[in-house]
Amino acid sequence: MRILKYAFELLVATALLVGLPAQSAHAQTMDDTPHAYILFHKLEYVPEPADQPVEGEVTSWVGGDVNRLWLRAEGEQSTLHREGEAEVEALYGRLISPYFDVVAGARVDRRWGAGGQTRGHLAVGLQGLAPYRFEVEPTLYVSHEGNVSAGLAASYHVLFTQRLILESELETSAALQDVPEWGVGTGVNDLGLGARLRYEVHRKVAPYIGYDHHWTFGETADLAGAHASSGAFVFGVRIWR
Repeated sequence: MRILKYAFELLVATALLVGLPAQSAHAQTMDDTPHAYILFHKLEYVPEPADQPVEGEVTSWVGGDVNRLWLRAEGEQSTLHREGEAEVEALYGRLISPYFDVVAGARVDRRWGAGGQTRGHLAVGLQGLAPYRFEVEPTLYVSHEGNVSAGLAASYHVLFTQRLILESELETSAALQDVPEWGVGTGVNDLGLGARLRYEVHRKVAPYIGYDHHWTFGETADLAGAHASSGAFVFGVRIWR
């Protein structure tokens, strides 16, 4: 619970900077011309689980160097059943340093198939490049029912050559309240570690092979009623424009 307290204090304090002029960061960029960017971070097939899902993760933005509208989305669809889930975030982002944006907005979760569900959240967080070139995204969420949770995503790239790149990832989440209908327990919920080796056949197209391992903890593992640890190989492609 202490990690959630510290995360909350950090995110709230940083969010207050949204109203302050990003003078130092803006002085280094000096470019207010609108641009757009979209990255399909993951488009992959996972052959090992029973549902053999297709999974995707995309990040896009439109705006200038200081102010941007961000869209972050991820989800999966079973190739054997009409079941799946997705998370979509629409966020306003403001540059607060040469390496970090503060973001705030909304997130919608959706499950379809047997017992489809939908819920909404308010979101506030950071995203950017931490020391030693770690890309990080800590985010705090408050659902429409007042449930508080937090998530952290981090990644690191190792360049073997200009085209052969190994990307390692870490994702974890925690919650202050039980939400049994969404399979969420109090405390640290899960941890995911992954590695993907990609080759850029073109600067904007890179097929990859990788491996993901996922752990669930405590009440979340009990609610899942499944193995607390699982892993799978993945195959996919990364595309940006």
